[in-house]
Amino acid sequence: MSILKTLPKRIPTNEEGIFYKSIINENNKEIDKIYLIRYREKDNDKLKTIGKYSQGIRINYCKQIRNEIITKLRLGETPPIIAQKKQKEIVKLDYFADIYFKEKEFEVKDIEKLRKSYINHIKPFFGNKDVEKITSDQIKEFQKIKRETLAERTINALIQIIGAIYNIAILKDIYKGNNPINKNIKRINVDNKRERYLTLQEIKILCNEVKHEEYLYIFVQLALQTGGRLNTILSITKKDIKLESNSVQLKDHKNNSTYLGFFNDELKHILQDKIKILNINDKIIDRGKQVIQDRLTKIYNKHFNVGLANDDRKNRVVTHTLRHTFASHLAIKGTPIYTIQKLMNHKDISMTLRYAKLAPDSGKDMVLNLYENKNKI
Repeated sequence: MSILKTLPKRIPTNEEGIFYKSIINENNKEIDKIYLIRYREKDNDKLKTIGKYSQGIRINYCKQIRNEIITKLRLGETPPIIAQKKQKEIVKLDYFADIYFKEKEFEVKDIEKLRKSYINHIKPFFGNKDVEKITSDQIKEFQKIKRETLAERTINALIQIIGAIYNIAILKDIYKGNNPINKNIKRINVDNKRERYLTLQEIKILCNEVKHEEYLYIFVQLALQTGGRLNTILSITKKDIKLESNSVQLKDHKNNSTYLGFFNDELKHILQDKIKILNINDKIIDRGKQVIQDRLTKIYNKHFNVGLANDDRKNRVVTHTLRHTFASHLAIKGTPIYTIQKLMNHKDISMTLRYAKLAPDSGKDMVLNLYENKNKI
């Protein structure tokens, strides 16, 4: 575990009254910083910690907070009775967030991931803010700041979380105001649909890399021959394998359904030997998800991801690429689009149509021969 240390010295920034302290690791390398502001109240200097750079805190945000404090001090203290009354009326975003996460605890699959995103990114900006005073302009500023450190897809997800938190409060009739995530908040256009698939030569490279590890080889072959997702392949048990028909019953966890996949004779012989020693409910692959991911990622990075950025979703090869490879080569072979939809277990044909452009029948031959008898006219 890395040992972190916060240096005591306050380092001034270019903005008046704004400082930061460096956070260093065991090699004395700065890996983060904590921002502070200083202001004067009743002839005394006051220091206030705002937050860390890694949490999205920037100098402009510190400047905004400092200016708000100074403005309030210049206008004078609010009378105690009015202040108490106002305090009772203030509802912080954290309160709405707690309601949202409790409400969705058993409904949303990745609720803990969403909660972590809220704590790490949204809470430092808006957690203590009055829900009535969070504006669309502040949301836009939040987007702008987050673009310095986060992927565009992640920022869109954060905006969606904020909107969902307000919507649940409106639905429960505990908030009468407007959701600041409105039509004025434009989502960042992200062209990150995974279109990458492995060529036949790349498939050969991958299979050569895994052929000496039986569990990994079986996984790769099942993924390439059925197009099943990671969790689908790892769910296959002995009873799902039908050797006589070269078929396998697949569980689609995303759509909560089952469908049929097929495999060739080479894989059939491997599975035949494999299931001899298994009980009826034993899984074909006895390794966990993380083991599979870690092992394959090393191979992908070695052969297919050289020079690509870590956040290049569109072009990087990942385990899900095997599913795209299955569908892409079906299309290249001229498989009808509805057959591909069935084999992929797509609920919506629009999901399958992305592979149509790979079909060999582009229409070129039809156009070239369209008027082949024109001389007879």
